[in-house]
Amino acid sequence: MALVEILLPPMGESVMEATIINWLKNVGDAVDVDDSILEVATDKVDTEVPSPEKGILEKIIQQKGAIVQIGEPIAIIKTDGDSSTTEPEQDPSEKAANNNEVQPSVADQSLTREFNSFNGGEYIQTEETKRFYSPLVKNIARQEKISVQELENIPGTGQNNRVTKNDILDYIQNRSETGATGASIQEITLPGSEILEMDRMRKMIADRMLESQKISAHVSSIVEADLTKIVKWREANKHDFEQKFGVNITFTAVIAEAVVNALKLFPRINISVAKDKIIQHRHINLGVAVALANGNLIVPVIKQAEQLNLVGLATKINELAQKARKNQLSAEDVTGGTYTITNIGTFGNLMGTPIILQPQVAIMGFGAIVKKPAVIETPEGDLIGIRHKMFLSHTYDHRVIDGYLGGTFVKKVADLLEDFDPELL
Repeated sequence: MALVEILLPPMGESVMEATIINWLKNVGDAVDVDDSILEVATDKVDTEVPSPEKGILEKIIQQKGAIVQIGEPIAIIKTDGDSSTTEPEQDPSEKAANNNEVQPSVADQSLTREFNSFNGGEYIQTEETKRFYSPLVKNIARQEKISVQELENIPGTGQNNRVTKNDILDYIQNRSETGATGASIQEITLPGSEILEMDRMRKMIADRMLESQKISAHVSSIVEADLTKIVKWREANKHDFEQKFGVNITFTAVIAEAVVNALKLFPRINISVAKDKIIQHRHINLGVAVALANGNLIVPVIKQAEQLNLVGLATKINELAQKARKNQLSAEDVTGGTYTITNIGTFGNLMGTPIILQPQVAIMGFGAIVKKPAVIETPEGDLIGIRHKMFLSHTYDHRVIDGYLGGTFVKKVADLLEDFDPELL
């Protein structure tokens, strides 16, 4: 028999830690390869972690609620392998017990750790800290110019009083609110008001939106497209399309195809920014915002969307939307996006200016399709007719996309929609 350490696997790019929501297996339970053994939450998605080994769950190292770094051990599984080669190394606390020594906890140790704090316009290496800080927390502290002394005074809700991402973000938000208005929750609560706690996803959305506003110089360009040809084609062919391809054809899929084709022509929209460097992406990974039953939004990503036709895009959008509404998205499903679209017309809105999802540099919102009178140009002269119109709003990062490029791009998407040719399917 062998004892094998199970490590917290990678959860997608930029994800450095995860919170254990719940263990799906108990000590003593048999597990097979790819059996889900626990649920974790990252700042991107809730997901289940599969077992890489077959055997018996021998020990749970990290309990429910623990914040665990990627690559840290979370459990031990007893397998049928050779214990002489796979048995995990004894942890320091067990070694100490065997040596009749008492090891202080991390919270009680005064450890000298390298940490970049902001002081007088420079980042410097600084002194002892009494708590462990994850790379994510350190990075947030650097960006927000929080000194080590200030960080040490932030109450931590993690194990051993560790400061979690939510702890430091709550601190930053409260610090900003106090500086801006000087009002506390008691001061702004009126008689009869009800105080509601944000759920975890709403907090994450709030954090990301504020972060994006701080990073990118948001500007929007808006055009109106005539979708009459598409509306009539869809109405006449949606039943046959579903019978032939096994998927419902939505306006979202048609618009997604137009956006992907436009991105092929405008590769400088399909980029990211890292400090003063522009990262040109080889593939188009299209994020499609999905509304959940609780009112929150999540953005699953269609990888290498440039390789899919309209049928492929419709199939993938439907698949990811179903997974999102059943809370079955994996970390891979919601990471790696290079451009995002969001259908605000679902809510009956004509137009809006969505916020960019970092580290992308642009996002497009499309509004409700409505009938309206419009001028129709013909060789015999102009006519007034009833057309199906829709607004497209393109929000982009003015640091790297100027008005000409941002405006020309959204106009190209509108042109592609108006020139829709069902014969190309």
